[in-house]
Amino acid sequence: MRRRGRSVSRRPLLRAAAVVLAALPTAVWCEPGARPEILVLGTYHMANPGRDQHNIRADDVLAPQRQSEIAQLVEVLKGFRPTKIAIEAPVGSTRVTGHYADYLAGSYQLTRNEDEQIGFRLAKELGHGTIYPVDEEGDFPYGRVLNYAKASGRAAQLAALQAAVEQRVREQDDYLHSHTVLETLLLMNSDAAVARDVAGYLAFVPFGDPDDYAGPDLLAMWYQRNIRIYRNIVALIDSPQERILVLYGAGHLGWLQRDVADDASVRLRRLAEFTR
Repeated sequence: MRRRGRSVSRRPLLRAAAVVLAALPTAVWCEPGARPEILVLGTYHMANPGRDQHNIRADDVLAPQRQSEIAQLVEVLKGFRPTKIAIEAPVGSTRVTGHYADYLAGSYQLTRNEDEQIGFRLAKELGHGTIYPVDEEGDFPYGRVLNYAKASGRAAQLAALQAAVEQRVREQDDYLHSHTVLETLLLMNSDAAVARDVAGYLAFVPFGDPDDYAGPDLLAMWYQRNIRIYRNIVALIDSPQERILVLYGAGHLGWLQRDVADDASVRLRRLAEFTR
């Protein structure tokens, strides 16, 4: 390497790089080929909180038929033999872990929330002493994208994109109301559905320019939230025998699955593997 006619030694740079690499966390397992496993289960929001831009209109999961279907799903998930269950609740939430402790003690009745209907129920049946909230809130500045679309004369294009997403959600609605919970989640967690949902987010990318990267910044904030969630998930791993089941809204599914798939220290598992 030369600068202004002088030779610059690479050794200090190499030493500095070695120090940085040595400081990076790495997962080194004693058993050759052993890797912790992570199954990310994308779900619809069973309690209808209405916090997303497009929401499935779930029927009552406390109805006897849906309760039977959730029991069926729980039996399928037991095939993964999860050692820990992570849920979409604020990381470190003592309220949520307290509810689970009360549920174990018989003094808490499950709500319609999928974290409880699936997560609490499965954890108790497996004998888990606690549940693991891993969520991290983040900004999703859709208003900025909307303002950009209006200012650039592309409001109709954005509206068409959102109408297409709404149509897909209504199709999921129809499917749910004529199929079991397990069948619905198998559809939502299929590779085709995951790819379609991720593409729906990426469709925001063109809504921006060098003066206002509204769409790309929206995606960057979404990615930031999900990679922080992923950090909270992998922080639960204590051994190569760990099997983490992650219950999350389906909008996060493709992003969290991609994080697991790209991480050489862990192995990605899918719901469909346990229904064969």
